[in-house]
Amino acid sequence: MPLDSVLRLDATAVDYVIIATYFVFVLGIGYLAKRAVSNSLDFFLSGRSLPAWVTGLAFISANLGAIEIMGMSANGAQYGMPTVHYFWIGAIPAMLFLGVVMMPFYYGSKVRSVPEFMLRRFGKPAHLVNAISFAVAQVLIAGVNLFLLATIVNVLLGWPIWVSVIAAAVIVLSYITLGGLSAAIYNEVLQFFVIVAALLPLTIVGLHKVGGYQGLIDKVTASKGGAEQLSAWPGNDLSGFNNSFLSVIGLVFGLGFVLSFGYWTTNFVEVQRAMASKNMSAARRTPIIGSFPKMFIPFIVIIPGMIAAVAVPELQQFKQAGGTGGNVTYNDALLLLMRDLLPNGMLGLAITGLLASFMAGMAANLSSFNTVTTYDLIERYFVKDRSDDFYLRTGRWVTVAGTVIAIGTAAIASGYSNLMDYLQQLFSFFNAPLFATFILGMFWKRMTAAAGWIGLVSGTTTAVLVFILSETGVINLPGQGASFVGAGAAFVVDILVSVVVSKVTRAKEESELVGLVYSLTPKEQRTEAAGEGDHGWYRKPVLLAGISLGMVIVLNIVFG
Repeated sequence: MPLDSVLRLDATAVDYVIIATYFVFVLGIGYLAKRAVSNSLDFFLSGRSLPAWVTGLAFISANLGAIEIMGMSANGAQYGMPTVHYFWIGAIPAMLFLGVVMMPFYYGSKVRSVPEFMLRRFGKPAHLVNAISFAVAQVLIAGVNLFLLATIVNVLLGWPIWVSVIAAAVIVLSYITLGGLSAAIYNEVLQFFVIVAALLPLTIVGLHKVGGYQGLIDKVTASKGGAEQLSAWPGNDLSGFNNSFLSVIGLVFGLGFVLSFGYWTTNFVEVQRAMASKNMSAARRTPIIGSFPKMFIPFIVIIPGMIAAVAVPELQQFKQAGGTGGNVTYNDALLLLMRDLLPNGMLGLAITGLLASFMAGMAANLSSFNTVTTYDLIERYFVKDRSDDFYLRTGRWVTVAGTVIAIGTAAIASGYSNLMDYLQQLFSFFNAPLFATFILGMFWKRMTAAAGWIGLVSGTTTAVLVFILSETGVINLPGQGASFVGAGAAFVVDILVSVVVSKVTRAKEESELVGLVYSLTPKEQRTEAAGEGDHGWYRKPVLLAGISLGMVIVLNIVFG
């Protein structure tokens, strides 16, 4: 039986009306946002004018792409509750650190991108390495979102995957090219609410199907993987370690520290949303506001994956066979659950939610790709000192080019049965060593420009080497263990190489590092005076971060 017939959703006219209405809104927002684009800063950073609640929701929605929705539901189906570590350990602490500690440096220095911060701290070689690696990573990740967006169109309409890929790409390209980052951000806010409205009913109906939460516990306990899938710790299957102590260390250090902080604090896809805020206070609150919905996303993403693994016959058989054979993969968990449980109308809303999530993810990749490629590569190294209008037009053409490349990289994503394996591998290559360079450079004034780029290249090479050793069977790291170990090794090697190189090369003068190194930056530059409308206790970044951290600790205790 062909895959598309197994997954085919029986959509009717009412479902198509819901989907079409959504697309009208999406393109309408792009058209309206175009009116506010008069220069390149408007196009790439929304003129730094948006309120914190908008950028906070966009911050999370930008991450609610293929990684979060299909990837995490696939992880839920395969591993169960240990998947919550990607949220409570692997996201929230780093998001709070970004808001409290790092955003004052990003926003206060008025840089236009993360690579531009690297340029000021370490010079051109580190800047070029970071800009190129970031641009490559974004078109690879955009390919993931595009592939899954095309899969939905294929399942819904029966179009060939390649036609679906192109159609999906054109829609996203349209509103990003029209309205730039503002179009992306306002659509991401809309998409956040659409995604929740789609996945919450699916979770409720799914729990009813398996006899409530207790019924889910009973069925998961009786399934392959057993009761270990019901508690977050120690998460051996997810980490790839048989030893529980090593598993906890791998999750806390590899995922919770290196991969998580590497992603959330240095990834321009996320940081760009905060940099579009109207002032320093709003920029700091952006990731902290985003942390509150983030901690509850597992309940509408992971739980449906777990339900699908015990309620959908094809997925049950696939899991029982050890993840081999059959016509489905773990990535199909949400689609299969939607197919079996949702009536028409609600099905249309669920499909719209999936489309919204993939479009939000891809739009975030493209809007950050066009900024870095235009500002950090073209303007810096190829076509200098041209008019602002030239760079605005260039940004739009770069968006087109990025979309075309993403169509090609979508083919790579199609080769993975669990896309989280692929994504975490990419993060270990690109984000883990970048975080090591960033954190050392921000807190150690002696770190030199040469150490910046040599450490970065050494760390990335180490992560790639661990991947090759794992793929060739030299080391045995099932699950996502290879990416955790690769990230940890990349981080350690980057730090060691950077320290050694710094000892034998000359550091910048301290006066050149004000605003770039924590100890050399006056406190008044690292904080903000409360502006108009920012005086309420609930607008204080540090207090909000403390509340969020406390809630995450409670969730870990309850579900640990």
